[in-house]
Amino acid sequence: MGSGVVGTATGEGFLGAGHQVTFIDVAQHRLDDLRSRGYDARDEIDLSDEPEAFILLTLPTPHVGREYNLNAFAAGAASVGKALATATARHTVVVRSTVPPGTTEGLVRTSLEEHSGKKAGVDFGLASNPEFLRAVSAAEDFRNPWMTVIASRDEDTLAALRELLLPFGGELRTFSDPAEAEFIKCAHNVFNAAKISFWNEMWLVAQEIGLDLDPIASTVAKSAEGSINPNYGIRGGAPYGGVCLPKDTNGFLGFAAGIGVDMPLLEAVVDTNERLEAVVSREVDAATAEAAGAELA
Repeated sequence: MGSGVVGTATGEGFLGAGHQVTFIDVAQHRLDDLRSRGYDARDEIDLSDEPEAFILLTLPTPHVGREYNLNAFAAGAASVGKALATATARHTVVVRSTVPPGTTEGLVRTSLEEHSGKKAGVDFGLASNPEFLRAVSAAEDFRNPWMTVIASRDEDTLAALRELLLPFGGELRTFSDPAEAEFIKCAHNVFNAAKISFWNEMWLVAQEIGLDLDPIASTVAKSAEGSINPNYGIRGGAPYGGVCLPKDTNGFLGFAAGIGVDMPLLEAVVDTNERLEAVVSREVDAATAEAAGAELA
C-alpha cells in the first residue's frame, strides 16, 4: 500500500527474492510506470480471493508545521480494513512508514478493526517494521539491510516476519510493543538530523576562525567515545558530569560568543543537562526522605 520510493524499493526487493508482489497506489503515473515494468499494480486492494499475505503500509506521512500529517495513512488503513472484511485468509498488516509512536496500535488498529469487523491478533496479524532506506540507495538498502526491526504483540506474527526478512541478512531485532519500533525509527531520524546540525554549528565556528572543518570532523568521528562505543551516552536519565564535559560545553559556548557565533544547539545541550540534573536531584531527595521515613517507622 503506497508505491513511492519506499514502497517500490520494498516491492522490488521482495520480487527479487522470489515473492509474489502486488503494488497498490492511487497515483496514476505511478501505476503506469510500474505496469510498464511488468509489475502487478492496482489502484485498490482486494483480498477476497487472496491467500495469506503480508500487507505492507508504505504510505506518506509528511509533516505540517510541527505535526505529522497522517491523512493518507488513515485513508490507506481504512481501505485495508474494508478489504479485510471480505478476506477468508488470515493476513498480516505491517506498518513500514515512519509514524509517531503509538500509531500502529492506535490509528491503524482502530481503523482496521472498525472497517473489517475483525480483531487484531486473532483474525489478522498486526506489526511494525520501520524502513531504514535512504532515498538515493533505497533498493540496495532493502536488499542488504544493516538493521531490521520488527515488533508485534503476537508471537506468531513475529515468527512469520522473521522468516520473511531473515534471508536478507543484517542484524534483526524484535520487540513486543510496536511503539518501541516506531520510536526507534523516529529517534533514528532525529539523531541523524541532530548530528548534521551539530557539525553545521561547528562549521560556523571553524569558518569564523579560518579553519577547514573536514579534517577536524573526520578525526573526531574516530576519536570521540560516542563514535567508537555505541553504548556511550545512551542511558536515559543520567546527565553528564565530571570535569571535562561541563567545562568544555560551557567554555566553548563562551569562546564562540567571543567571536560572534551563536550556538543554539550547544546551548540546548547545556540547558537539557541542567534540567536533568535538577530532576535527578529531586528524585534522590525524595528517595532519601522516603528511606528516612521508613527507618523511623
